[in-house]
Amino acid sequence: MAVAFTFPGQGSQAVGMGKDLADAFPEARRVFQEVDDALGENLSKLIWEGPEEALTLTANAQPALMAVSLAVIRALESRGFSLKGKVTYVAGHSLGEYSALAAAGFVSVADAARLLRIRGNAMQAAVPAGEGAMAAIIGLEQADVEAACTEASKGSVCQIANDNGGGQLVISGAKAAVELGAKLCTEKGAKRALMLQVSAPFHSALMAPAADVMREALAGVTKNSPVVPVLSNVTVSPTSDPDEIARRLVEQITGRVRWRETVEWFGANGITTLYEIGAGKVLSGLARRINRDITTASIGTAAEVEGALAALG
Repeated sequence: MAVAFTFPGQGSQAVGMGKDLADAFPEARRVFQEVDDALGENLSKLIWEGPEEALTLTANAQPALMAVSLAVIRALESRGFSLKGKVTYVAGHSLGEYSALAAAGFVSVADAARLLRIRGNAMQAAVPAGEGAMAAIIGLEQADVEAACTEASKGSVCQIANDNGGGQLVISGAKAAVELGAKLCTEKGAKRALMLQVSAPFHSALMAPAADVMREALAGVTKNSPVVPVLSNVTVSPTSDPDEIARRLVEQITGRVRWRETVEWFGANGITTLYEIGAGKVLSGLARRINRDITTASIGTAAEVEGALAALG
């Protein structure tokens, strides 16, 4: 069994996530304390008690999701599990790439929390509220979505932000251009073109100011070679070089999350089992639609940690 660990992105958050892990494993509880200390606030209370609208804010959701994912990793490690030797690759969806890298030792949990808080604030600040938008396009070939984006972006920005697989693509950019792009996708035969309730046009060229912020932020933290290679969102290729990883994280801010290709790459390179580490089961669902030959499982609760330990050996 060749295993890869994947780490979820924004949208997987839920009030109460990770609480049973913290209750069952002191090592998991310490992760939440590390994050609280790094941010100088009680994010754990928000994670476990809400309110949901505050947890959903980008600047909170990003470090919160990372905290839950790393709590799972520490819970596994407390029972003797080691990422190195048991896991062949790690990857994460958007912010999940930071979780994957923290799990593999590229940065500390504290630095990952601080980086994600900076990232969330910078992405929110890059575009004035109401000027950007994103839309999910369901059931249309990528080439047709690309064509719609090209037509809609004349003098503006409209591009594919996420290739999630299973017939789902997300476009992002200036509000009017994305609305036009969604309309054109419908005309080209999309089953659905749904405007998303998001606070900024993530993974588009409009995020360039946030990319500059993250370049500086990443330069200021200690970076180590990860104990297992990480598959980058923007290149869908593995690396363990710290400087290369940092460059890819900067590119990720404005670049496409190529998740369909990531799962396909895993299948083509011998991975037979994907574990989703942290909150929710979004990535497991996507993986099943992309490659039914890959076994999927989620580890986000104390019970799931115990089950995974038995399966992973």
